[in-house]
Amino acid sequence: MPLRSLVLLVLLLPFVAAADDAARLPAAGDCALFREGGQGYILTAPTYYVRGTVAGVYTRPHRVDLCPNRGKPRAQYTREDWQRFAEAWPCVNDPARAREIEVVRIRLQVDDWDTPWALQHGRNGMLMKGHFLATELQQGVVLDIDGTLLERCEAPS
Repeated sequence: MPLRSLVLLVLLLPFVAAADDAARLPAAGDCALFREGGQGYILTAPTYYVRGTVAGVYTRPHRVDLCPNRGKPRAQYTREDWQRFAEAWPCVNDPARAREIEVVRIRLQVDDWDTPWALQHGRNGMLMKGHFLATELQQGVVLDIDGTLLERCEAPS
């Protein structure tokens, strides 16, 4: 019986290591991606993105309050609405769930991007006309983004 347990442990070890790697916080030098769009099953919307290198990771206290722009459809958000939403993120729609939390913030040094240039090119979001919110995207610009909005990526070769 102990031999079976040992064999099972050896077989599961790579999966545990992979799960541990996915759960760790990003570190300086990691590749990270902010992505918008791509919805749909048959006809998919274009996917826009900002890809970069993590320049730093930090935590800070954040008051989770009600989301701004409540009741307004996201398709009707203005650039200022998206800015307010990003500053409030993470936020809640139920006042009973408001509380203080620690959030992970990531400083992302921009390497590559693709943004819509008109509403007809894609959805209204944080990426538009060569900008991430109010920041013009240029190679090397550092963005400060909530860590939950980013996903890991492979560094381009």
